[in-house]
Amino acid sequence: MMQIRSTFLALVLAQSAHSIEEYVGRLWESFPPAAFVTSLVSPNRELGFLLLNGALVLFGFWCQTVPVRRSWTSASALMWFWVVLETINGIVHPAWSLAQHAYTPGVLTAPLLLALALTLAGQLRRRSPLASPAA
Repeated sequence: MMQIRSTFLALVLAQSAHSIEEYVGRLWESFPPAAFVTSLVSPNRELGFLLLNGALVLFGFWCQTVPVRRSWTSASALMWFWVVLETINGIVHPAWSLAQHAYTPGVLTAPLLLALALTLAGQLRRRSPLASPAA
């Protein structure tokens, strides 16, 4: 379980770096889905982006420090949520950059998200369902 916890923490830290890269690149100005979602939070899309990404990163650290560290039964489901989210992130950003034939905000950290998400998925799959969560 310690290796899974470490990989999950690395994934949350990578998401933090990814959010910073997206912020510096002003993702909400160039990626239509980000513009839409941030506008649902605030008419000021930059503020909406900060609020959404801040909440996401805080949620990740909460997942790490409470359910994952304490081996709650929900920890596995929460980590699988992150695997899916970051796998999508890790695929969409490079695909978008290829379609644009240019750098797009988030593409530099996306491969790290994908690698960590797939590593975590493998670790979660190898863990025996009958093993103690604290094992």
